[in-house]
Amino acid sequence: MTRERAPRERRLWPALTTLYLAWGSTYLAIRVMVETVPPLLGAGVRFLAAAAILSVALIALGGGRRLRVGGRPALAAAAVGTLILVGGIGLLTLAEQHVPSGLAALLIASVPLWVVILRLVARERITLATLAGVAGGFAGVALLVLPGDRAGDAPLGWLAVLLAAALFTALGALASDRWTLPTDTMLATAIEMACAGTLLLALAFVAGEGAELDAGELSRRSLLALAYLVLIGSVVAYSAFVWLLEHANPSTVATYAYVNPAVALILGWLILSEEITPTTLAGALVILASVALVVRRE
Repeated sequence: MTRERAPRERRLWPALTTLYLAWGSTYLAIRVMVETVPPLLGAGVRFLAAAAILSVALIALGGGRRLRVGGRPALAAAAVGTLILVGGIGLLTLAEQHVPSGLAALLIASVPLWVVILRLVARERITLATLAGVAGGFAGVALLVLPGDRAGDAPLGWLAVLLAAALFTALGALASDRWTLPTDTMLATAIEMACAGTLLLALAFVAGEGAELDAGELSRRSLLALAYLVLIGSVVAYSAFVWLLEHANPSTVATYAYVNPAVALILGWLILSEEITPTTLAGALVILASVALVVRRE
């Protein structure tokens, strides 16, 4: 092992652990935040605050020139942010008012499966092994959403909203791979968050969340959860993700797709006493195994 590689290897597992715990815990934090914070308003504040922090970091690292970007890449980043952060995280935040955080995380874990479906619709060649993994994954999703031993008696309608959130996220993931985004990844993310935060706040006020807001009813734990989502769920997790993209094998970085939902399921059970039924456990095992197969192959 070379001298340059040794320090990098020592930092790899701390960075991965940070990514797993930071993003895996966001489902729990969202569930706590929406106890008293209006969901769209909270999500909007989360992303605008994170965008502001990233922008300050960009200026501190490279001056104002780090914020310079062409019109088309900026527009592409704004569109990706709309799909992933408004369509994906926005719907997730709404749904977590009614769905346990662990169950929500498992349904959002279907994103890689939706990506394969979208690629299939676009007439891309998909291997039979990958298609088998996708079929298995959606069988696991069916276990979670069909009536019966459903965790927390989650309403079917809100489970459908979560699947729509996963589909929006998959669309955003494909778009980010095919559109020309800013070459500076941190700047691209700051633009995505700023656009999404602005849209979410606008939607919040259209939905009447601003008029109904009573600052006196906001609990301390919900506000702490919001602060956690800004600093840990967005800024810290993103920083670990960017470092991993630059220093780790892509297949290693991609493990977050199936590790984070497992972390979310365990945290929801440990901290919020969320129910893990036998059906939930079976569905979780099927989905995570299928996602692991698809991610590894694709």
